[in-house]
Amino acid sequence: MEIEPGSIGLIPGNVIVEVPEGYMLTVASRSSTPKKKGLLTPHGIGIIDQDYCGPEDEIKIQVYNFTNESVKIERGDKIAQGVFVRVDTFAWEEVEKMTGESRGGFGSTDALKTDREHKSPTHEEGSVSDAVRH
Repeated sequence: MEIEPGSIGLIPGNVIVEVPEGYMLTVASRSSTPKKKGLLTPHGIGIIDQDYCGPEDEIKIQVYNFTNESVKIERGDKIAQGVFVRVDTFAWEEVEKMTGESRGGFGSTDALKTDREHKSPTHEEGSVSDAVRH
């Protein structure tokens, strides 16, 4: 199969996996795939749930071709790998306000530390309208 430049494709994995109870299967590209093939997984990983194991539920690897040329994939090419990861379930409780301090998200941890050192606030108190904790 071929993945056209700048497009997303689904590569057949040629397997159906019955994931054990209490686990999920994560599928990620091999570390060499971007350099050798010019392909990335758009979300970093794929998650295969326990109930995705019917007769037509073949695992497919979603890839993005970031090159300027078509990328050809042959059956047997090693482009991805899977890892079973234990998962737990939780009962969630909705609360009006979280008691922890906001961190800012997406790379803001270092900025937050700097702001604390200079004792300047990084968020407005009580700005969370709805919150959830487990």
